[in-house]
Amino acid sequence: MLGICRGRRKFLAASLTVLCIPAITWLYLFAGSFEDGKPVSLSPLESQPHSPRYAAAGPRERESLEVRVREVEEENRALRRQLSLAQGRAPGPRRGNHSRTYSMEEGTGDSESLRAGIVAGNSSECGQQPVVEKCETIHVAIVCAGYNASRDVVTLVKSVLFHRRNPLHFHLIADSIAEQILATLFQTWMVPAVRVDFYNADELKSEVSWIPNKHYSGIYGLMKLVLTKTLPANLERVIVLDTDITFATDIAELWAVFHKFKGQQVLGLVENQSDWYLGNLWKNHRPWPALGRGYNTGVILLLLDKLRKMKWEQMWRLTAERELMGMLSTSLADQDIFNAVIKQNPFLVYQLPCFWNVQLSDHTRSEQCYRDVSDLKLQKQLSELDEDDLCYEFRRERFTVHRTHLYFLHYEYEPASDNTDVTLVAQLSMDRLQMLEAICKHWEGPISLALYLSDAEAQQFLRYAQGSEVLMSRHNVAYHIVYKEGQFYPVNLLRNVAMKHVGTPYLFLSDIDFLPMYGLYEYLRKSVIQLDLANTKKAMIVPAFETLRYRLSFPKSKAELLSMLDMGTLFTFRYHVWTKGHAPTNFAKWRTATTPYRVEWEADFEPYVVVRRDCPEYDRRFVGFGWNKVAHIMELDAQEYEFIVLPNAYMIHMPHAPSFDITKFRSNKQYRVCLKTLKEEFQQDMSRRYGFAALKYLTAENNS
Repeated sequence: MLGICRGRRKFLAASLTVLCIPAITWLYLFAGSFEDGKPVSLSPLESQPHSPRYAAAGPRERESLEVRVREVEEENRALRRQLSLAQGRAPGPRRGNHSRTYSMEEGTGDSESLRAGIVAGNSSECGQQPVVEKCETIHVAIVCAGYNASRDVVTLVKSVLFHRRNPLHFHLIADSIAEQILATLFQTWMVPAVRVDFYNADELKSEVSWIPNKHYSGIYGLMKLVLTKTLPANLERVIVLDTDITFATDIAELWAVFHKFKGQQVLGLVENQSDWYLGNLWKNHRPWPALGRGYNTGVILLLLDKLRKMKWEQMWRLTAERELMGMLSTSLADQDIFNAVIKQNPFLVYQLPCFWNVQLSDHTRSEQCYRDVSDLKLQKQLSELDEDDLCYEFRRERFTVHRTHLYFLHYEYEPASDNTDVTLVAQLSMDRLQMLEAICKHWEGPISLALYLSDAEAQQFLRYAQGSEVLMSRHNVAYHIVYKEGQFYPVNLLRNVAMKHVGTPYLFLSDIDFLPMYGLYEYLRKSVIQLDLANTKKAMIVPAFETLRYRLSFPKSKAELLSMLDMGTLFTFRYHVWTKGHAPTNFAKWRTATTPYRVEWEADFEPYVVVRRDCPEYDRRFVGFGWNKVAHIMELDAQEYEFIVLPNAYMIHMPHAPSFDITKFRSNKQYRVCLKTLKEEFQQDMSRRYGFAALKYLTAENNS
């Protein structure tokens, strides 16, 4: 029943065929279940020789019944054989549980036969699975390391959650990168009845580092061998999954297979689908020893308690040492060693059923024991809000927890050793994606971006980024996905996510619609030293300009910018609609300035600034359009930051269609009323936090 989705055509064919089996069976039985105008029961019990109804039937009726049952069973077997043959087999030197629907780790390029709805080549019959108790916790172990594998794990977990009925306990053997990403993801996902424990993969390296491994998974591909030592001693059984698995049914049905283990069976495995272990793929192909086709370790059922009693650790180590004397290294990581052990001890393995039906959306999640579980803290916060308040939806956004996937793509950057490094911080949605390449060309330093996307948009972004030479050539750009939830754009939450995950001492708080001047990164680093930002509370202002032209010859110097300003090609930012936002920058003085100069805070001031990493966060109550930056600048002023304008720095806003939020602000009176209410409440909070010094904000607002 567990399916690994491969391609839409094969997937659909497998699904329809499998779903047709029971339909054909019942149609056949129904059509033939009337004899002489009377219904004849065909239940399994009643078809047995010792069934009361069987005994009561006449000889002719009994013979007819037995013939019909045999015919239906023969048709079922024929259909299954046809479906198995339709899957086909193709050789390949890697494990057979990789689906090209989802991103793979580097190093994969072959097309081994994949599990797509039905696992072909298995001769066992699929019987009725024992029922798993409703509230029984299902334990799942996954080894995960790096950015790409972390992204794959999300797809795996989502597919498990989609169908699951039971509480889940994920045991993640992760490196520091994967733990940071996935810990944040689960903390912000808030899925009920899910527990996640992390185990430090780096501490396990010494257990398997002595094994040479040619597989692209590297040392992490061997760590499933040490799960009996790694996982808690009181954990008796666990399902072990590769990161690129996708479930198409309730994982409880796989968990139920544990009840079928007998005797000394401690490993549940599916037969490998490629010819790899048959050793006939090419001349002189010499695989590790295996039983027949061998077994695939992408999905493993482990009876941990019995494995420990059997001294599994000693068993696999001795086998690996013996085989490595001749093989020198593994080709398929842990899978080679598992198969070598099974070759010597075939009684250890329970071969998982021949195939698993693909049942998309077949199971519902109603009447679950965790149905009413919710986050009590969030529930308490929301209960304090008045649902009759016309601004209730605005207020509740402040407490909404958004699922967050940090470092969606590979990120690798070491800040400069001179402690002057600056990271550009911004946020965006799907409609601003086209700005990424241009910003990367203008800013060579590190970038931290928070992207507000749906699950489908996240996959679109992934394809877009992987198809861009500019983006793929940059490893110092961190992409953090914040998944959509609610009706407002959580602009300040996004800014906080991007700010929080910066590794440099300083932040350039920008917006995605702005292109920084060429060379701004190096200029800011020099200014950090010049203005002693490390030891003073300063916010360096980068003056903002705008163009109304979609095609712009970007000015390469301040002199060229001033010329374009005089010709009307450029304007000071928001010159036509909101001059108050940037007027305190004093553009008239900036034209002739050669040294940095200080300006004072004024009402509605919202410049773009460079600050230390320990600056205050943005206030989350402001969502969508309006006052999101103004409130932050006000807080900087309340904390006695000096605002210093840089004389030779500039950034230019590029034109775009109005955002959905600004359209709502302009067209919806209630939106504007609520924004005004939130502003007043923020100012009151400022007064409580900063006392007498904050009174000027109330006065300034009343006079503006």
